[in-house]
Amino acid sequence: MKTPILRAGALAAFLAAPVQGFAADVIEAGEKQATNWTAIVMFAGFVILTLFITKWAAAKTKSASDFYTAGGGITGFQNGLAIAGDYMSAASFLGISAAVMVSGYDGLIYSIGFLVGWPILTFLMAERLRNLGKFTFADVAAFRFAQTPIRVFAASGTLIVVAFYLIAQMVGAGSLIELLFGLDYWIAVVVVGVLMMVYVLFGGMTATTWVQIIKACLLLAGATFMAFMVMYHYGFSPEAMFADAVRVKTDLAAAKPDTTPEAAAAAGQAIMGPGTFIKDPISAISFGMALMFGTAGLPHILMRFFTVPSAKEARKSVMWATTWIGYFYLLTFIIGFGAITFVLTNPGFLGADGLLVGGNNMAAVHLAKAVGGNVFLGFISAVAFATILAVVAGLTLSGASAVSHDLYATVIKGGKADSASELRVSRITTICLGIVAVILGIAFQKQNIAFMVSLAFAVAASANFPVLFMSVLWKDCTTKGAVVGGFLGLISSVVLTVLSPSVWEATLGYPKGSAPFPYTSPALFSMVLAFLGIWIVSKMDNSARARIDRAGFLPQQVRSETGIGASEASAH
Repeated sequence: MKTPILRAGALAAFLAAPVQGFAADVIEAGEKQATNWTAIVMFAGFVILTLFITKWAAAKTKSASDFYTAGGGITGFQNGLAIAGDYMSAASFLGISAAVMVSGYDGLIYSIGFLVGWPILTFLMAERLRNLGKFTFADVAAFRFAQTPIRVFAASGTLIVVAFYLIAQMVGAGSLIELLFGLDYWIAVVVVGVLMMVYVLFGGMTATTWVQIIKACLLLAGATFMAFMVMYHYGFSPEAMFADAVRVKTDLAAAKPDTTPEAAAAAGQAIMGPGTFIKDPISAISFGMALMFGTAGLPHILMRFFTVPSAKEARKSVMWATTWIGYFYLLTFIIGFGAITFVLTNPGFLGADGLLVGGNNMAAVHLAKAVGGNVFLGFISAVAFATILAVVAGLTLSGASAVSHDLYATVIKGGKADSASELRVSRITTICLGIVAVILGIAFQKQNIAFMVSLAFAVAASANFPVLFMSVLWKDCTTKGAVVGGFLGLISSVVLTVLSPSVWEATLGYPKGSAPFPYTSPALFSMVLAFLGIWIVSKMDNSARARIDRAGFLPQQVRSETGIGASEASAH
């Protein structure tokens, strides 16, 4: 099987195209193709199946515990698959493979960054979360602290992370379906919003969990097939695949006007080393910190540890999630290099302007057609859409729980809200979040919103993670320290991201080089500021409340490490 060679003019046009936002959960809208009926039929089958699951789950969702945590009845293996399904978003499938296609080995910073956050969860958080929490990560952070200020902070952090993640997913879904199914963008966004609300409103965590499990299995199967076909083409020799990728990149560079053979060869070899994506060390460290520690602060991921019946099952679920996610990221690496050799050399995947149809983020989708034809293209298209749908449902559920459980039940009602009223507030919040997500998804259609995904991770790493980490592991942490430090991290991460080139220049339109904050991610600065704020304010806090906070550390430590009292507290 020979890969067709791209014409020189098309090569030059492709090289001249700017690469932007390829790692976000965003698919830039390209030219709309003819309606893909195979994809629509497969997607319809997935939707019908999941609606039946939602109907079954609705019959089991009677209490707030059922709605938020599936009654704690999910096994470790099931929860591990569901966490993987929640975590393997469009950024993982479409974005990382596109990053590898464009930058080669440099694109692996996403795979590595996303993956290395899991040992932190495994060894420091999973068991303690299950033993201390009930519905949300705020339950853990507020275990020994004054409830109102911590809950207000936690709900603020959760809603900001959810909002940025949700908008990016909605725009991604709308653009993908506009491109592949021939539907108008706004119709696609409304369809996602309605389905998301149906899953969460009626099925709660039970339906969301099973949607994520099914989607994870489909995505792992599809990615495995794609990687297998790429490696089969090269006789299962990675060396042959890399050599071919270098040759293609060299040809692409050589087709660019005024490029010497030496420069073209250097450009080809560049994909086998670092430095083509993030060029300065501070940005690399900061970006890596956001991806790594942000994982341990994402509310919709942390919420999943309350769906298992014991701390042992929580550990097991992290082990399975890490296994599936690690395996999947290895596949995206092969898919990315396969896209270089199968997609970039095929004129059939290029538009009239010589650019990749749908933008670089569609590399994996085009590769699906190259290795499996229209039927497999339909399957992967449906899976990509299901991926977005499942992640959106998990995000909505965590946002709804922040409002109903943390704000309404604990702050407004002082912990005296009954299960029925809490459930009602959660469902009203779900409808509001769904409407807001649809409106913002439509409003941001033409914006470069790539920064929203990295902002979600940066906020989670700068606000949620430091408060969670210090409240559980440092005996001198106080309510005042946690709230001040947490808000310092939250506000600084948002402000610095707005002042960074990805927003200041790319989105707000200021001249190149004028961004007040020059680095890719704020995490290195905002996360350190959060930890310093927590430490300094806690050390200076000599109030009566601070003495109560410090005295509460030993009971918290016993509960978090032994689980004594956890089962009684989580029984509803």
